[in-house]
Amino acid sequence: MTGSDIPSSFRLAYVPGVTPTKWVRVWHERLPRTSLELVQATAAEAPELLAGGGADAGLVRLPVDRNVLSAIPLYTETTVVVIPKDHVATAADEVSLAELADEIVLHPLDDLLDWETLPGRPAIERPATTADAIELVAAGVGVLLVPQSLARLHHRKDLTYRPVRGAPESRVALSWPEAEVTPDLVEEFIGIVRGRTVNSTRGRAATPPRAAKAKDKTKGKRAGTGAGSGSARNKPAAGRKPQSGGRAGGRSGKRGKPQGR
Repeated sequence: MTGSDIPSSFRLAYVPGVTPTKWVRVWHERLPRTSLELVQATAAEAPELLAGGGADAGLVRLPVDRNVLSAIPLYTETTVVVIPKDHVATAADEVSLAELADEIVLHPLDDLLDWETLPGRPAIERPATTADAIELVAAGVGVLLVPQSLARLHHRKDLTYRPVRGAPESRVALSWPEAEVTPDLVEEFIGIVRGRTVNSTRGRAATPPRAAKAKDKTKGKRAGTGAGSGSARNKPAAGRKPQSGGRAGGRSGKRGKPQGR
């Protein structure tokens, strides 16, 4: 990809809880002339944003429609329960779903977890957002189960969280619009999130093609010289017959019979 072929910018969508900072830093180091624009979107909005061309790629939460979007899973998040700091569950390092049976478990409309059966007791109404649910936890109304990154995003001094055993988990993926050929800048970002180096086989070539050919040619010449010198020393001179191994063989021929004693 030549300098004139590189687009002037790359738009990356990301959802709440996902922190693209380290990948953005590597992008600026490798492609300083191509700006990276961050586009924030909710987990529900992100797939439609990508499909409509609002971003070139996005850090989203699975699942997505694989007929519309390509996706590479990146990591799976631990599910935690957000509780007041004086809650009895803070005495343990983690809790089970069974231990939440007597709790009012808040279930916001933007919940990211795929529940078959929600644990605990339901609240009278579902909060509109996770942020609203956090406020209700702080008010002592109930507890909330979310991916750990969202618990950190909505951190409050009066709240804490604990991992929950047996809860469904949320997976984060890099996604982009489905196409026969993946755009070059998307390939660049795929390489960054997968930890490829600049000289990896999927990125820039480690050795320029001409230099590689010259190197191979030099190797061939050296190999040929060595083989040729060895064979030249062992080849008999032109016009001469190979000598036999023994001295008696050298004197044999039609010189007459040996004299008797």
